[in-house]
Amino acid sequence: MNNLLQQFDFSFFAASWLPQVVLVIVAIIVLNVGVYFLLRKIEKIALLSPSIWDDALIKATRKPLTLILWVTGATFVIEIVHSHLGTPVYDFVTPTRSTLIIIALAWFLMRLIGQASRNMLAPSEAAEDAIDRTTVDALSKLGRVTVIILTALVILQTLGFSISGVLAFGGIGGIAVGFAAKDMLANFFGGLTIYLDRPFVVGEWIRSPDKEIEGTVEYIGWRQTRVRGFNKNPIYVPNSLFTTIVVENPTRMTNRRIKETIGIRYADLNKIGAIITEVKTMLQSHPEIDTDATLIVNFISFSASSLDFFIYTFTKTVDWIQFHEVKQDILLKIALIIQAQGAEIAFPTRTLHIEAETAEAPEPD
Repeated sequence: MNNLLQQFDFSFFAASWLPQVVLVIVAIIVLNVGVYFLLRKIEKIALLSPSIWDDALIKATRKPLTLILWVTGATFVIEIVHSHLGTPVYDFVTPTRSTLIIIALAWFLMRLIGQASRNMLAPSEAAEDAIDRTTVDALSKLGRVTVIILTALVILQTLGFSISGVLAFGGIGGIAVGFAAKDMLANFFGGLTIYLDRPFVVGEWIRSPDKEIEGTVEYIGWRQTRVRGFNKNPIYVPNSLFTTIVVENPTRMTNRRIKETIGIRYADLNKIGAIITEVKTMLQSHPEIDTDATLIVNFISFSASSLDFFIYTFTKTVDWIQFHEVKQDILLKIALIIQAQGAEIAFPTRTLHIEAETAEAPEPD
């Protein structure tokens, strides 16, 4: 049999170490299949739990664990081959195995962070106040950056590089990069300020009186923030700009204000007192007016062609569309009050007074 294998150049199959290699490969396959079905079973059980961490942990484990099992199996195979053939590649097995296992662990942490952040944000669709999307996104990005940096340092240490030398070189290089990329660093720290101070979050309406920026925040990155204008155009704002400008956040307002000045004809001077009283009573009894906030109805000036009074009050709603419905209802009721008093709303007019000419006495003859 051995002669036949050698004749057809199949002597490879007659090697004494081949059954051991096959046994290790079969064991790894069986172990992978067993782990797969075990994790599937545990995942179904974890779905019944309200915790977001157990199913995130299971989903993050599956693929990195498979990589670790195959790397371990491949190491055993190379050790078997090396013990029989003495192949020189064995010198590279240990650092390669360690590097791949470190990468698998980093992969696991990255998947865990990503899955946990998705699980945290999933309930926020039903309860938006429960989870701050901006904070979760910031912590997720910070966690990924930390994992990448630590993984790179551990791999360099595993491969025999001096970490102290790398850090010293990184410090010197960091100074040079800092001068070359100061705008990028300014945007990074501007994004960090947004994440820490949280003047706005994704989904909120913001505007700046200093710049022509107004719209809904769609995305907050480390370099720029994307704002969707009311004309549906995207506005890309460098994060460093938010550290130097005033930003208004109308989404967080407690009320919306109605501030209007209304003019009455001078001919209705004797009726303006009753009009103001009725308008104030109407506002105090209106179901959409917040009577705990400032409410003012007063006569304020004698204008050129009208007697002006103003209303200053706040609605309970902050919704833009509903606010205008409430404002329309109040203005129409004010018009009806003025009409019921027999008065009229003034419009710009000009009255011309002409004095009568006196008749001249006739001259004597």
